[in-house]
Amino acid sequence: MATSLTLENDSSLAQGYLKVNGSTAATLTTSGITGNLTGNVTGSLTAGGSLTLATAQTASGTAVDFTGIPSWVKRITVMFNGVSTNATIRQLIQIGSGSIQTTGYSSGSRETTTTGVSAISNAGFIIESISSVNLLFGHMMLTLISPNTYVSSHCFYFNQTGNAFAIVGGGAVSLSGILDRIRITTVNGTDTFDAGTINISYEG
Repeated sequence: MATSLTLENDSSLAQGYLKVNGSTAATLTTSGITGNLTGNVTGSLTAGGSLTLATAQTASGTAVDFTGIPSWVKRITVMFNGVSTNATIRQLIQIGSGSIQTTGYSSGSRETTTTGVSAISNAGFIIESISSVNLLFGHMMLTLISPNTYVSSHCFYFNQTGNAFAIVGGGAVSLSGILDRIRITTVNGTDTFDAGTINISYEG
């Protein structure tokens, strides 16, 4: 039976130790826990394990930006609630490390309308919505698949003349560094958003 349980800090390294009877049972670092832990663990995780919701922004102007995304993030969800633009133009979601990346994407999107219109882009993760009256509801998910490389998938709903349609698609892009920002904009970068709200959530 253990007579002492201590948590000690290493002043020379960015790590600490969980010790039982003076012997190290686990090493704790910013990357995780090394050691054998069994039983129940209670508490909360604030980095690399929790879902963080950003502050929702009104969809207006030529772009909506979210910056300061932590380096430990592995998955990001971009959410649209009744979003539309002032013109017949497709939307783009772009990501970046230090600045927004505008090349190197492989993405495609398709409407499930009777005409089945679709689009591809290497300038961002494209969303195939070409009617200014469409209000988009749904999300795009971005997931880290390998260092600095993200894959995307999306599904949005809109109502057109009393009929429900969906927009689906996906893509991938590799960044030069760790993702820290997201931009929601239009294909030409000059038409504006005129309705709805946009937000992101992220997790490790």
